[in-house]
This record gives sequence, structure tokens and C-alpha cells, in this order.
Amino acid sequence: MRIVRKPEWLQKRVNPQEQAGMRTLLGELRLNTVCQQALCPNISECFRCGQATFLILGRHCTRHCSFCNIDKTRPGPVDNGEPARVAEAVVRLGLAHVVITSPTRDDLPDGGGSIYAATITAIRTASPMTRIEPLIPDFQGDRQNLATVIAAGPDIVAHNVETVPRLYHIRSGAEYGRSLDVLRTCRELAPEIPVKSGIMLGMGEAEDEVVQVLGDLRGVGCVYLSIGQYLAPSRNHYPVQEYVRPEVFEGFREIARDMGFIHVESGPYVRSSYHAGQYLADTGTE
Repeated sequence: MRIVRKPEWLQKRVNPQEQAGMRTLLGELRLNTVCQQALCPNISECFRCGQATFLILGRHCTRHCSFCNIDKTRPGPVDNGEPARVAEAVVRLGLAHVVITSPTRDDLPDGGGSIYAATITAIRTASPMTRIEPLIPDFQGDRQNLATVIAAGPDIVAHNVETVPRLYHIRSGAEYGRSLDVLRTCRELAPEIPVKSGIMLGMGEAEDEVVQVLGDLRGVGCVYLSIGQYLAPSRNHYPVQEYVRPEVFEGFREIARDMGFIHVESGPYVRSSYHAGQYLADTGTE
């Protein structure tokens, strides 16, 4: 059943005027953000505070996930000048923590791993104190592509499982076990780099399925977790099945903490990159 009306706890306003300065900078540097492409409800808050999650490797994805608003048309060529421009944006914004993500690029031999690495290196050179968090695709499970990103020395690495295994039909081209393997491999390659993942609620999952996912994530060494409400970008996307109440998010936060997650963000407006700097800051990993 398609749910249209949002409850009172999901009434955050998006104010274009608060986004003007960031949009000007992004246009000048020819950069994309997942904030814009994914229609994030937190965009006004983050842009007003000078925060953005940069979307590298273009705006077009090779997969067709039914919940995602990223464009599904044919991707263009890799822009090798993009890493330097992202680094310049980080410097100009004075970011203490930056999240770098991308569409999935199954068309590229390395899935874009080399551009992730180049972007991490460029930021590290331009702004040595900035904490860098790549939010990576699954690279089709290729260990070498993961190693390329890890070798660049991020401060934290993230890969979202997004939902419970039963609902993976909405993640075209993805596999739940492969996503777990990505997180496990990152941990094996660099045990000193903390691993993070995220899931969305309101897609038709059951409570026990969510708890099982949390256990699976801990089992592969994940220590940071985000849990947020799925909001369909349009009527053409996978429909919201439930608007989950705030107290349910709080309950899952407590369950996750009891399982041993070091830091958990859980709430209706939580997104993987929302308040991302707090995961490391609040646990003293700086």
C-alpha cells in the first residue's frame, strides 16, 4: 500500500535560500553532491552549515535500484581532474570531516577505485587534518579494488547494506552476502580503520530481520551504524511501506549498542553521511 501523508515527526522543511552559497561553490568547481542527487531532506541544514557529501565519478549509475534517485542513464567518462577539485572544495569549506561517495560504476575496470584513491590522496595533501570517509559501492566484490581504496589511507570506510536480505530485489545488481564480504574484507585489509554501514527502515522489513542484519554487521567487524527512515524520492520509486516511529528507532539504537556497536545514529532523518563527523569525534578516534 502506498503511503502519501507524512506524520508529524517527518515535516522538515527544505529552504532553497539556505543552499545558495554551497550551490554557487559547487557550480564553480563543477562538483556533484549526493545531497542534491538523492533529494536528501537534510540538504538545507547541511548546506547552511557548509557541509556536503561529494558525489564523484559522475551522476549516472549502472544499476537500477528502485529506491534510489541517482540517474540511471549511461555514465560518462571519468573526470581525472575531479579529485583536485574536491580537495579544493574541502579546503575552501574548512571541512573537519568529509564523506566521498559515488554512483556504482560497473562499466569501469576498477569500478572507480582509482578515482576514490586519488580523491583521498588529494584531500590528504591539501588538508592533512581533515578526516576522510569514503562511502563505497561494492566494486562487485573485487578485493583488489577495495585494496586500492584502503591503501590510500581513509580514516573510516563505509558501505551500506541498505535493507534486509528478503528485500534485496530493490537493490538491482547487489547481493547481501557480497555487501557483508565488502565490509569484512575492508576490516581484514586494515584492522585499524573502522568500518561503518547503514540501513533504511520503512521498506517492509520485520523487526527480527533488522536485528539479524545488525548481528551480521557486527559479525563482519562493523563498529559504526546509521539507521534512518526510507523516503521515496517520487511516486515512481519503491513505495514507503511504513513511517517508523521515533521510539522504534531508539529501540534499535539500544539493541545495536548492546551488540557492541561503538557509535549508532538512529532516527527518522538519519542518513549515512548526516553528522558523519560525530562517529569518530564522539568515540575519541581522531
